[in-house]
Amino acid sequence: HRVDRRQRQMCIRDRFQVLRKAGTERPYTGQYYDAHTTGVYQCRACGQELFTSTDKFDSHCGWPSFWAPLAEDRVRYLRDRSLGMERIEVRCSRCDSHLGHLFEGEGFQTPTDQRFCINSISMKLISSD
Repeated sequence: HRVDRRQRQMCIRDRFQVLRKAGTERPYTGQYYDAHTTGVYQCRACGQELFTSTDKFDSHCGWPSFWAPLAEDRVRYLRDRSLGMERIEVRCSRCDSHLGHLFEGEGFQTPTDQRFCINSISMKLISSD
């Protein structure tokens, strides 16, 4: 029980750090970076449906990558100038939770040439199987 409680507390702390403090999980450690399950990815904080598995692709970056959100009104964008670079932060439009970042023009063979690089910890996958 003591280990389980400690693990739960770490998980809650990690979620808070990403969702509320705009942190980033380490690459290749998230639950969904290599997932191939069919379904819909929801915001971990509020349950809003954000992305689908059909729009997910392997970008080899260590985080789940999508070429588009489920609908444009599901996410909102902010200019992020942290860490000495300029990026586009992606947030849930319903609860304002930090999800990840959007990168454009990287040459991916996707319909949008966009990569929504999203933290696994920010989402929950609802399988359609």
